[in-house]
Amino acid sequence: MAISVDIANTIIDPRAYAAGAPVDEAFARLRREAPLDVAQPDGFDPFWVVTRHADILEVERQNELFHNGDRSTVLTTIEADKKVREMMGGSPHLVRSLVQMDNPDHMGYRRLTQGSFVPQNLRTLEARIREIARGFVDRMAAHGGRCDFARDVAFLYPLHVIMEVLGVPESDEPRMLKLTQELFGSADPDVNRSGSDLTQGDAQTGVDTIQSVVMDFMTYFNAITEDRRASPRNDIASVIANGQVAGQPLGHLEAMSYYIIVATAGHDTTSSTTAGALWALAENPAQFRKVKDNPALIPGLVEESIRWVTPVKHFMRTATADAELAGKKIAKGDWLMLSYPSGNRDEAVFNDPFSFDVERTPNKHVAFGYGAHVCLGQHLARMEMRVLWEELFARLDSVELDGAPRNMQASFVCGPKSVPIRFKMN
Repeated sequence: MAISVDIANTIIDPRAYAAGAPVDEAFARLRREAPLDVAQPDGFDPFWVVTRHADILEVERQNELFHNGDRSTVLTTIEADKKVREMMGGSPHLVRSLVQMDNPDHMGYRRLTQGSFVPQNLRTLEARIREIARGFVDRMAAHGGRCDFARDVAFLYPLHVIMEVLGVPESDEPRMLKLTQELFGSADPDVNRSGSDLTQGDAQTGVDTIQSVVMDFMTYFNAITEDRRASPRNDIASVIANGQVAGQPLGHLEAMSYYIIVATAGHDTTSSTTAGALWALAENPAQFRKVKDNPALIPGLVEESIRWVTPVKHFMRTATADAELAGKKIAKGDWLMLSYPSGNRDEAVFNDPFSFDVERTPNKHVAFGYGAHVCLGQHLARMEMRVLWEELFARLDSVELDGAPRNMQASFVCGPKSVPIRFKMN
């Protein structure tokens, strides 16, 4: 039984992700009735929808059998895929970052920066991150009891941290934020470059819009590369500019893509999770009070907020050989959508999955992926959130919503774009 067109169209609709409930309901139904089946929404090639936690892990742990780079790593229309391949000499990718790579390239490129993001090396950054967090808590207090937590705090704090690690000057942070939102929010009229709703737009406009954002990133990071080759510093930009893989300097596309993934995913997903956490706490005063009364629950708050928001909604994989998954025959060349929000609401793994619970244990969410492609920045993201909550909860006495929060309109990476709150601080 193939997935109905209605449900297939819902789980790829940026507006459904912004609303939240339609997607949650569609995935809950799929987990019950068709946990691994084929969808073919209008204008798309057919693809398997992997909705269960166990099946997502099964695909993720077999990265030789299920490749990232053979087809688009993000769900894309037939028409958009054709346009990208025309632009990129046959490649389905506008960028070629770790996300679009398979071994041996993936391992070589990942190794370049992996050491910078392991916990023992991140500990040297904690004092500086705490200083930055304290500054943002002070800025929040200066708003005088009302602010948009997403725009005034959650977007800016992780942005400042990763730009400092990457080596981008503070004066360029607004530009990096704008480009990131234009890239991930390419279907959202509030943030995309066209200012129009591109969810049903023509493929050429959509691809051209994203390509123009990518080109702006590349222009910026070309200049950074020249600077760091002339005078290297202790930052990730210098590692990328001067790094080698298999004894060769990074290719131009690969170097630019490396910068882009650090400069976008390095803050946007953490921002979304942070904003979504405060939204959930404002709606659940008992949960807020638990953390306020017992700061030892902060690591649990971090994990639950990552599960709750799941900012990366999907990645695509391509079968390199005939395979079997959950009793279904997957053919070589088949495309699979790993549905992380569905895995993180899987009733077989999470008790009462539609409740926000800072004491949830265990909390084996799949929001960072799993296996060889597990998120490179996961430990930095956890540290940033933990430190911010430690600083904020020491001063925040109460919080409530001050209007309706809104999510960004996107089906790949998204989270809250506005979280208006009223609060009291000491």
